[in-house]
Amino acid sequence: MKFNEMRYVHLDIESLKEEICKSVNKFKSADTFECADTAFAEYGRLADTVETQTALAYIRHTVNTLDEFYDKEQEFLDENLPVLTEYFQMMSKALLESPFRDEFTKKYGELMFINEEMDLKTFSPEIVGDLQEENKLTTEYEKLLASAQIEFNGKICTVSQLAPYKQDTDDKIRLEAWTAEGRFYKENKEQLDSIFDKLVRLRNKIAKNLGLEDFTQLGYYRMRRNSYTKEDVAKFREAVQKYLVPLADKIYRETAERIGRPYPLNYADSALMFKSGNPKPSGNADDILAAAKNFYRTLSPETAEFIDFMFENELLDVLSKKGKAQGGYCIEIPDYKAEFIFANFNGTSDDVETVTHEAGHAFAGYTARNIFPAALRSPTMESCEIHSMSMEFFAWKAAGEFYGKEADKFKYSHLASAVKFIPYGTMVDHFQHIVYERPELTPEQRDSVWAELTGVYMPWIKLGEIPFYGDGCAWQRQHHIYSSPFYYIDYCFAQTVALEFWAMMQTDWEKAWESYKKLVGFAGTKKFTELVSSSGLDNPFDENTLRSVCETASKWLSEFDKTKLD
Repeated sequence: MKFNEMRYVHLDIESLKEEICKSVNKFKSADTFECADTAFAEYGRLADTVETQTALAYIRHTVNTLDEFYDKEQEFLDENLPVLTEYFQMMSKALLESPFRDEFTKKYGELMFINEEMDLKTFSPEIVGDLQEENKLTTEYEKLLASAQIEFNGKICTVSQLAPYKQDTDDKIRLEAWTAEGRFYKENKEQLDSIFDKLVRLRNKIAKNLGLEDFTQLGYYRMRRNSYTKEDVAKFREAVQKYLVPLADKIYRETAERIGRPYPLNYADSALMFKSGNPKPSGNADDILAAAKNFYRTLSPETAEFIDFMFENELLDVLSKKGKAQGGYCIEIPDYKAEFIFANFNGTSDDVETVTHEAGHAFAGYTARNIFPAALRSPTMESCEIHSMSMEFFAWKAAGEFYGKEADKFKYSHLASAVKFIPYGTMVDHFQHIVYERPELTPEQRDSVWAELTGVYMPWIKLGEIPFYGDGCAWQRQHHIYSSPFYYIDYCFAQTVALEFWAMMQTDWEKAWESYKKLVGFAGTKKFTELVSSSGLDNPFDENTLRSVCETASKWLSEFDKTKLD
């Protein structure tokens, strides 16, 4: 079914409460495993329907935040989904206490129970009001950024539409674009500070009310960190400082010399990799989508079936426009066994990287669409990001179709950017640990923390010169910090594994693809560390893994024929 034909139905909260209670009671009163399993399946279909309607509202709201109907629906869901959590957790508790737990474990595995136990630690009826407020604040942040109308070069631009100017080869235009965007954020800084300050204090309050030490602990439960601890994450950060930061710094020093700009670089200069300009797709949005369709049709029978389903059912919205939320995402629509890709094309290489990234998520979701229960359809987020970030590298196979004569420049840029990203992503995580361990920090103190961490993780950046960015405030443009705390490090773990896939592709592409399909095929049946090892890959928490991918990437970048770059 085409996306615009998918029917949205306003959720009747009171009716849903009754249905959930009936479903749970039927489950609890079952006298055989078969009866309990049937009741569990009925409940699963009900939960999928709620998720479907929630997804439809979210997609249509983010596609156009100016749509009054879906704006009100999103407000309604922000208010009422926390209320339903109490009822959904009734089934979680019933499942954990079931006399047939051994039979359920045998059929569905133990991981489902581990995650359910973790989820129960994230909620109590007493925090419903706080969760409603948290939802409202994150939606307020999203709408603020979507409202941006930045005057530049005789045009009115959204943040996404400004992106090509921020990579312009003209030093003056590039600096002016970053300055214009910085002014937008600076003009709204008081509201940005207010939203985040409220979020930090609110989340800390929620954690305390749940009997937890601080929000960091709650954040880890929310992210279902079921196979590693914050101590493991801290060790990963140390390894990033030891191996990734020096390599990224080397890349930036070479870049500064290549583009003729002084090192350390300001934000505007750090955005340009080549004097002749960063690699750009060889065509427009339609050409990029056509190339993507052809790539997935020829990649494998599985991806051919997947991409035809996506296009036939119009499950992509990729053009940037007024009122559209920023960023890109992929979201499941369970009742239609479909995934939806959201993006903001702007004429840069981000267009190709975003569509292939989100297609990685969508392909994994499509592969797992028939798995029951829903808890087993998707792994935890760091594993999901392996699906997407590795798919970006597999798309090198179609670099010529996407980039034409700039294909080699793209490959160099993409690998270099993957290396450079990990220090930044790790810095985001480090920043969040400090912020939530010290919720009393003022907005000015948080900016100081970010500025200090910039010196540790991004020594190639010179602060000053550009409003907002040069003031140590750049963290406020990273929406994950507001909406999905402790998520961002997942990209770093996944990028490490994706670089393992990339290294494998250099020697045995077919082996890499088969390993990737195996990893995707596990869906949500394994913990992150188990999923990685079961797919023949190394654990990113092992310092040697980061050292190895750094050495391989460094060798490839240093041996690359630089005459192809400009």
